[in-house]
Amino acid sequence: MSTQTATLPTGGDVTDDAFLGGALSILQPRDGYRAGLDAVMLAAAVAPDKAGPIRVLDIGAGVGTAGLCVARRLPLAEVVLLEREPHLAALALENVRRNGLEDRVRVVAAAVGASAVELHAAGLAEESFSHVIANPPYHDRDAGTLAPDRSKAAAHAMGEAELEIWARFMARMSAPRGEAIVVHKAEAMYRVLAAFDPRFGAIRVLPLHPRIGAPAHRVIVAGVKGSRAPLQFLAGFVLHEEGNGFTPAARAILRAGAPLPITAP
Repeated sequence: MSTQTATLPTGGDVTDDAFLGGALSILQPRDGYRAGLDAVMLAAAVAPDKAGPIRVLDIGAGVGTAGLCVARRLPLAEVVLLEREPHLAALALENVRRNGLEDRVRVVAAAVGASAVELHAAGLAEESFSHVIANPPYHDRDAGTLAPDRSKAAAHAMGEAELEIWARFMARMSAPRGEAIVVHKAEAMYRVLAAFDPRFGAIRVLPLHPRIGAPAHRVIVAGVKGSRAPLQFLAGFVLHEEGNGFTPAARAILRAGAPLPITAP
């Protein structure tokens, strides 16, 4: 990923970041939460459907990095970016436009957990997405000091009960046999599993290791709505070789949009 400074016509200090080997150009705020490797790995966990187009909902999408990576990777994917913060939704809309993806990606300004009435007004129907993905805030709002800026705090932290709200919303929006996929920090895995367990089966947990022999620092958790298949812990995925270089498998994902091996059984 490469970065350069840019400024929106409406003002604000943002950077222009290249993803997928330069195939995608993303504007995002210089300060506050910034999407990076986690968003690309999340997008790589979305598999195409041999039967045809897929519909993907990226909830809490921020500036749209994960959902736009899905759209760039998969030419038959139709993507909705759901984001409640107006300035991030505006950046997401600009990112859709500047990457020429207006025909397959749209932005909806709404909160995770929006009512059926609000969703209908935005043209969204429950149980209509084959994939619902999320890169939720990693920090526990109840366990530390929040950033003074409300939007920065919201991007970085959520309360203990909010992950349950996100999982419930993912289940509402997933079609029967649809897939929910979350990337989170490894220490939060038990919370993700607890939120997924009543709603999804065929749950797969893929640990992401910074290096061989190092503990996982992230996990990707995927589940299928309505499935009763058992939980699987998959072999860990290693991101870096000795030194700072990426492994060949990680480079293929980050530079060329290769898939991540987490396909549902």
